[in-house]
Amino acid sequence: MSRPAFAPNEPTDAPDDELREVQIPPLGLQALLGIPAQRRGLVIFAHGSGSGRLSPRNRHVARALRQAGIATLLLDLLTPEEERNRANVFDIELLAQRLSLATAWAQKEDDTSVLPIGYFGASTGGGAALMAASRPQNRVAAVVSRGGRPDLAGPALDAVRAPTLLIVGALDTEVIALNQQAMQRLHCEKALAIVPGATHLFEEPGALDDVVRLATKWFQRHLAGIGADPSRT
Repeated sequence: MSRPAFAPNEPTDAPDDELREVQIPPLGLQALLGIPAQRRGLVIFAHGSGSGRLSPRNRHVARALRQAGIATLLLDLLTPEEERNRANVFDIELLAQRLSLATAWAQKEDDTSVLPIGYFGASTGGGAALMAASRPQNRVAAVVSRGGRPDLAGPALDAVRAPTLLIVGALDTEVIALNQQAMQRLHCEKALAIVPGATHLFEEPGALDDVVRLATKWFQRHLAGIGADPSRT
């Protein structure tokens, strides 16, 4: 039986999902927060260039994580004004700073303060996620990169301690090589997963569902048992 193709224009959130718009201070970054009734952690998403909190692929992954009991935060890493300057889109240091702002916010909010935090980065967001994860104050418990550019994190790779899963499409050969090089610099629990038949955006039938399966398993493993579940207190 052939695998179903991912249709990016289809609704990605079930009617019973409780997504709400939030703003991350001090810049008022727009974000979507989804908190399932039973949650074991929070995953903050770092999108790639030209994308944002409404990315259909990231929302597809986020929905699956919430169904698995993991809260999600999808945010715009740049303000509308900043997005007009294309240099900002590829400024990994700036994007990592914004992830740190979102992390600090989540660590103070009543609904998320006790939840262990993971990062899910896509494309250039993979580099930003790893750079942010290298900073001890963020206390990141796990990182997943989808078709990411971990090499863009540069020297920060040496300081990453959070368990890191790099997911790359088998046909995305240049990015595979960059991920393999980054693996050599990571001094943490790490894994490289190659999705058969997938290209950079995982548009092929079933490819994004493979990403979902891999990411969910990684986060469930590394967010479990850390912190508390406020829904049970």
